[in-house]
Amino acid sequence: MSIKIIPFKPAYAPIFKELNRNWIEQYFTVEPKDLYLLENCQEHIIDKGGYIFFAKKEDTITGCFALLPVSNSTFELGKMAVSTEFQGLKIGQKLLSFAIEFAKEKSWETLILYSSTKLDNALHIYKKFGFEEVPLEKNLDYARSDIKMQLTL
Repeated sequence: MSIKIIPFKPAYAPIFKELNRNWIEQYFTVEPKDLYLLENCQEHIIDKGGYIFFAKKEDTITGCFALLPVSNSTFELGKMAVSTEFQGLKIGQKLLSFAIEFAKEKSWETLILYSSTKLDNALHIYKKFGFEEVPLEKNLDYARSDIKMQLTL
């Protein structure tokens, strides 16, 4: 199966929104910060120095993720989603591997992410790629976030 990782195009914004809403609604509730980022990802992610990438199999977008700037050397990996019909094909791992290599090429120092301990498979993959649990701040943007992980590059 050939998966290509491609950069954001405005035409893909609705797919980014749909992929993320689907997984969030499967496990949690869509929160105000989700709506803020998903309703206008060009303005709230890309135009603020972030990145969005997509996994594409032939003509179908199968997954996505975003990299949001925290500082010049630290970015947050977020909004990672894989379409339910393509789960189990290691697309999430391909996206994660791409994100790490992209961060290294940019000479960033750290990738962070926020997740939920309900998402065992995701946490297993993050640990497999070298992310380690670090202390969680208080008053986070997402009620579902109960774990923070970091990868030093």
